[in-house]
Amino acid sequence: MTSTALAFLSAGFGAGLAVLGAGLGIGKLAAAAMEGSARQPTVAGDIRTSMIIAAALIEGVTLFAIVVCVLLAIKA
Repeated sequence: MTSTALAFLSAGFGAGLAVLGAGLGIGKLAAAAMEGSARQPTVAGDIRTSMIIAAALIEGVTLFAIVVCVLLAIKA
């Protein structure tokens, strides 16, 4: 196996781990937001807004991780 093939394989694993972590993080975030909204319906709008902002930040970090994986694969 060449070093280029290993670089692409590593980039694939890295991108997969980044997406898996983001999925788990957003899932936990949504579960906590739904539980908070069920406990206090009067602040559901604020909780929803905070959840959307946090989910966007998680997705941004995930996109950055995927870009780093691709750049490292291309460099090798």
